This record gives sequence, C-alpha cells and structure tokens, in this order.
Amino acid sequence: MTTVLVLNGPNLGRLGVREPDVYGSDTLADLAKACVQQGQELGLEVEVRQTDDESEMIGWLHGAVDAGAHVVLNPAAFTHYSYAIRDACAMVTKAGLTLVEVHLSNPAAREVFRHNSVVGGVSTGTIAGFGREGYLLALRAVAARA
Repeated sequence: MTTVLVLNGPNLGRLGVREPDVYGSDTLADLAKACVQQGQELGLEVEVRQTDDESEMIGWLHGAVDAGAHVVLNPAAFTHYSYAIRDACAMVTKAGLTLVEVHLSNPAAREVFRHNSVVGGVSTGTIAGFGREGYLLALRAVAARA
C-alpha cells in the first residue's frame, strides 16, 4: 500500500480556534479523520502529523525519503522563510516521490509577506485556498501519480 505523510507546520494544532474566519472551524482531528478516510477510499495509507518545531518537520521529511513515502505538506509559516524545510522537501521530490504543498487559505490573497513560498519551487504542485478540501485534492493527486 502506498504511504502518504500529511505533515502540518506551526500553529495548525490550533485549527478550529485560530482565526476560524481564515482557517475554518475544523479542528486538526477533524482534518486528520477526513484525510485518513480519503486515503482509505484511494488505497493510500495516510498518517497525519503536526509540529511547531522546524527540526522535527525536517526529520519527518528525511524519514519520508528513507521510507519512500509521498508527502502532503502544509508548511504554514515555514512556507515563507525556511530554507531548511525547502531543502528537505527537495530531497523528497529528487527521490522521485510526490510532495504536494497545501494551504487552507490562499496566501497570495493575504498579507504581502505570505505571497512567497520557498517550498513551492521544489514541490510537485501546490493547492491553496480550498480549506480542508485542498488536503483531499492533494491526496487524490498523490494517488493518481503513485
């Protein structure tokens, strides 16, 4: 079975209470349940994780390469400045694995500092602005390429 890590960056553990007008009212648990269910329907083994720690995220990305796992990644604030996360993402795609960058909101429609993604250039693709549905679309994209 194809394995997909759904990795979530800083502050996404606060979904449901953090700016619901921007990020929606679903909690991380709601999001995880929807992703696992979508994965089962697509024949994917999905594991959802969240961290506020850049080092831990890098370790997970390295682990994805080592395990041959595809990645759906919401890098959150790391999107805009973390070259270390970017370089770890590049290892995923250079290994021939799919990495889909996903964002609940549309960063291009928000504050200027959110417009740049250092991760986007090394990702297989990016999905933004569709809320929870973006994660489900990303899983469909992984399944189609696996």
